[in-house]
Amino acid sequence: MSKFPTENIRNFSIIAHVDHGKSTLADRLLELTGAIDKTDRNKQVLDKLQGHVDFSYEVSRSLSACQGVLLVVDANEGVQAQTVANFFLAFEAQLAVIPVINKIDLKNADPEKVAKQIEKIFDIPKEECIKISAKLGTNVDQVLQKIVDKIPPPTASSDEPLKALVFDSTFDHYRGVIANVALFGGFMCKGDRIVSAHLGKTYEVNEVGIFTPAEKPSDKLYAGQVGYVVAGMKEVKEAQIGDTLYWLKHPVQPLPGFKPAKPMVFAGLYPVDQSEYNNLRNAIEKLTLNDSSVTVHRDSSQALGAGWRLGFLGLLHMEVFNQRLEQEYNASVIVTAPTVPYKAVLKSAKLIKDYGEKEITIVNPAQFPESSQVSEYLEPIILGTIITPDNYIGKIMTLCLSRRSVQQNMSYIDDQRVLMKFLFPLNEVVVDFYDQLKSISSGYASFDYEDAGFQPADLIKMDILLNGKPVEELVTIVHRDKAYSVGKAICEKLKESIPRQLFEIAVQAAIGSKIIARETIKAYRKNVLAKCYGGDITRKMKLLKRQAEGKKKMRKIGNIEVPKDTFINVLKRNEK
Repeated sequence: MSKFPTENIRNFSIIAHVDHGKSTLADRLLELTGAIDKTDRNKQVLDKLQGHVDFSYEVSRSLSACQGVLLVVDANEGVQAQTVANFFLAFEAQLAVIPVINKIDLKNADPEKVAKQIEKIFDIPKEECIKISAKLGTNVDQVLQKIVDKIPPPTASSDEPLKALVFDSTFDHYRGVIANVALFGGFMCKGDRIVSAHLGKTYEVNEVGIFTPAEKPSDKLYAGQVGYVVAGMKEVKEAQIGDTLYWLKHPVQPLPGFKPAKPMVFAGLYPVDQSEYNNLRNAIEKLTLNDSSVTVHRDSSQALGAGWRLGFLGLLHMEVFNQRLEQEYNASVIVTAPTVPYKAVLKSAKLIKDYGEKEITIVNPAQFPESSQVSEYLEPIILGTIITPDNYIGKIMTLCLSRRSVQQNMSYIDDQRVLMKFLFPLNEVVVDFYDQLKSISSGYASFDYEDAGFQPADLIKMDILLNGKPVEELVTIVHRDKAYSVGKAICEKLKESIPRQLFEIAVQAAIGSKIIARETIKAYRKNVLAKCYGGDITRKMKLLKRQAEGKKKMRKIGNIEVPKDTFINVLKRNEK
């Protein structure tokens, strides 16, 4: 590894919207440099992920190990929402950006138009765009030359003490945690005693190596190089993303790293059958070995039994996690509707003492504190970017405004497409916003979002009552303005889902003691007048009255057996 001086190293990432050709371009670059043989089997060699986690987090941690990026844009689809988000992540990290327009071999490709979009949005001269076809290999050699010319080598020296940034990690059942590291100083070799700045734990290096693209052990890693280290870490949580590793006797100032992943979407996960609980627990444990950003807490519910409350970085992360549970472990699970974390600023000194802090975070709606104990509630907000053809602007504006959004700006990126930015409360986007956006724009609009902190909101806790008894699983947190419509929708859904009983059931949505919506499930009734042929009306009235009293008594003592699939229908997020 000492044969590769720092000035000959170029560390870069390829960033793009989904399906714009990142992996295919990587295949061609690896073939050109001789890292892999040129065969027809080279399809998406680097694409090891089952799916993408949360784009901004994934991209920012990869960028931390790089000095430049290739910004790939599809010549057919043009700039999309994630292209914009990824560009600004690279721009903020002060990396060199090389624009690449891919798929110029497609029939409807319009590379000139896309080059103008790149110039308008990112202020990069359109002449700098390299027009390629990664599939056919057209002009890929120009990309390689531009990487050498435009991306600077890493500024790092092997004479300094060791300073290594952990930017990713995976788990191997035989070797433990494999940490991906970028060296910003010093060197690392087998036998070195290293310390994690985050945990303060000491480890002995068992193996170091580089990716070619498979893992290839080497004797040493030097400053400026990117590789992996195996050092007897037992779980992924020890290789904290953004952590700095240094030599035991030479402590250093930790690298700035980046913000740890914060879960922004929570959902309950329960086995369909409680006998599957242990299998599902093992599956979740194995999946979280490789994904340290998922938070797991035990949870239980009267209706659905024992399960977990999982925290994810975003909606996509949750989708991928559930998909992997089903595909890799054949687990059949019930996923409740996703919720977001709220904050409450407490009033009373006693409560502050009980919780140990003035501002608490609420993950489970059932634990939402009463408004009398709270000075204000806060909800998470996001900055959403939407790129759409201009003939859908009206419909999209209506959709966004119905979700309590505030428009930030709107600009044309070419003669037909518009870039819009809105501030949204996260809970308005979390269930079905993306699906509705796709359906009203015939699939042409793209959407991406980034965390924008918390803002005060008029939030209330809404209980659902069946014959006056609250049902814990159906507690929801809503904005006061939307309480009626949400309550009515849940009551209607329950009316359809709960089977009729021999007595009447009142399904009510309540805020505190005030009922805001109600549906009634009619009772089954026997025809008590069947034997009455003609005769006096009072006889009929007497029989009907006796039946009504029986039903009333039954309603008081009757327990409503709510089938499990009713909860699933009501709690489950709307299926696409």
